[in-house]
Amino acid sequence: MHNAMIVAGAGLLGGAMNAIAGGGSFVTLPALVATGMPSLFANTTNTVALVPSALATAFAYRHDFRGFDDVKLSTMSIISVVGGALGAMLLVRTSQKIFDDIFPFLLLFGVLVFAFGRSIGDALRKRINIHPHALPAVQFILGIYGGYFGGAVGIMMLATWSVLTSATVNSMQASRHLLNASMNATASILFIAGGLIFWPEMAILLVSSTVGGYLTGHYGRRLDPAKARIVISCLNAIITALVFWRRFG
Repeated sequence: MHNAMIVAGAGLLGGAMNAIAGGGSFVTLPALVATGMPSLFANTTNTVALVPSALATAFAYRHDFRGFDDVKLSTMSIISVVGGALGAMLLVRTSQKIFDDIFPFLLLFGVLVFAFGRSIGDALRKRINIHPHALPAVQFILGIYGGYFGGAVGIMMLATWSVLTSATVNSMQASRHLLNASMNATASILFIAGGLIFWPEMAILLVSSTVGGYLTGHYGRRLDPAKARIVISCLNAIITALVFWRRFG
């Protein structure tokens, strides 16, 4: 019961964070680990729990999907699915011990990208000019990362696209949701087939994150996403520090 309350509370908070500015996985993942779940299984369980929300969000944006300069959205979708599948297969073949060692660093990397990814992307765009044909190759790498871990992959896509394309952040949101859902759904199928899901915790997290996201989206529209991102980044940094202390302290 104690573990169920931890997961439910983390799901409510994570869903609320995703509704405001993103970054909910940096709460739900450590919460699952805190219940005693192995980090690798926490990662896969978290991914599966967030798929319905990701698919629902992508469906809501279905009328706003668009391509990227000379690259079709269908091409990007296929690349994301293939990359997500490869990343998931790499995770399935990773031992629990190895993942335990790299998990804090994956979390730290995701937190840093969440906090600074967009500003780094804007700064790079002013200084370098990369041919847009490099976009499929970069998206494939992002797909692998998304299938393997996925923390802040949405922010990584926005930052990358801002450098490699002429699209605005607002116009990229719909495509971000679609490609993120593609990666997660593909990876989830392989995780389920591999028996890597803790089903009771997954069900609790799925329901609680959906409730948290809905309530925040309904009642929290007046919140400033930019200010919320700062608060969320600070919270994520504290949680990541605790994960490092627990693993290496």
